Amino acid sequence: MTFKIPVSVLVVIHTADLQVLLIERADFPGLWQSVTGSQEAGETLRDTAAREVREETGLDALAYPLYEWGMRNQFEIYPRWRHRYAPGVTHNSEQVFSLLVPTAVPVELAEREHLNQLWLPCDQAADKCFSWSNAAAIRRLPVLALPAQSVRASTQA
Repeated sequence: MTFKIPVSVLVVIHTADLQVLLIERADFPGLWQSVTGSQEAGETLRDTAAREVREETGLDALAYPLYEWGMRNQFEIYPRWRHRYAPGVTHNSEQVFSLLVPTAVPVELAEREHLNQLWLPCDQAADKCFSWSNAAAIRRLPVLALPAQSVRASTQA
């Protein structure tokens, strides 16, 4: 058995007007989240973020601005998911990214992983997330994502 690496990414997919994509987990209906996933051996975290976005939504993350926030969360792995990790591993390190898309674009969900999708205003999206780290990232979206967009826009002018 190959165990998951206890390093992951959280990718908040959003529009400029702060509509946020949430996806419902297939293995736990009613649990909503942003794109998440574990790093694979040999990947950079940026590679992991792009791969997970593609796998979970069908979107090409490299076709849009993908920002690494420099924000890392440490959290205890839920007991129901610990069997995926090596024995004794109880905590995960999660790097936060955001992906800016032009509109609430349609996505193609990975059927085995997700059941439904929603685009919600960021405050409502944060309230709907089951994960505290996901909710916290979405609540910081107006502060962390928009300045990066302004910097990017000014460098392209």
